[in-house]
Amino acid sequence: MIKTIGLTKVYRTEEVETTALNEVDIEIKAGEFVSIMGPSGCGKSTLLNILGLIDNPSGGEYHFLDHEVAKYTERQRSKLRKNNIGFIFQSFNLIDELTVFENVELPLIYTKVGSRERKQRVDEALEKMNMMHRRNHFPQQLSGGQQQRVAVARAIINNPKLILADEPTGNLDSANGNDVMKTLVHLNDEGATIIMVTHSQYCAEFGDRIIRLLDGQVVTENIIPKQML
Repeated sequence: MIKTIGLTKVYRTEEVETTALNEVDIEIKAGEFVSIMGPSGCGKSTLLNILGLIDNPSGGEYHFLDHEVAKYTERQRSKLRKNNIGFIFQSFNLIDELTVFENVELPLIYTKVGSRERKQRVDEALEKMNMMHRRNHFPQQLSGGQQQRVAVARAIINNPKLILADEPTGNLDSANGNDVMKTLVHLNDEGATIIMVTHSQYCAEFGDRIIRLLDGQVVTENIIPKQML
């Protein structure tokens, strides 16, 4: 599903040049659950943004679903992204002025799904996340765990092939964090490919494999024995 060859990202200003990613080679197969770890500033979020087609690399190759996308325009990236990728963020990124239902519905509006089908699919996603009873509430009326479940419902509403999770348990207590991790494992069991950035070794071990970054480079890759979970 994903392959990068010599992937590089350099940020330049008039005075400073910063290399965020330096010749990164990774391969992720469809159906895998891969955790990405490393200290702050090592390039984890930069890598996730490129894999999620939010940003382009400065150099190297990025193959996604048999497309070489490294030099795609924003319009090309957007088209491929909205039909294939779901995002889960640490800060939830819900819109305060919209209800739970409306927040989850938003990606379907962008992909021009009809109103009747939108209602059916949103209800199904909220049922899956045990949030139907909160469908008419606003984000500020929810706990952190409930907001993250809404964010997960929004991420899966278009049945994406790839789910990218950036510190999905970072703002949650351990109980709610465990619930989110169990949900990600369940989505992976249903066939979704998941790439998760995390600082938590405990959360990372829910995956099949851990990729560790340091100074913009892959330093280790470890397969996680299932008995560790």
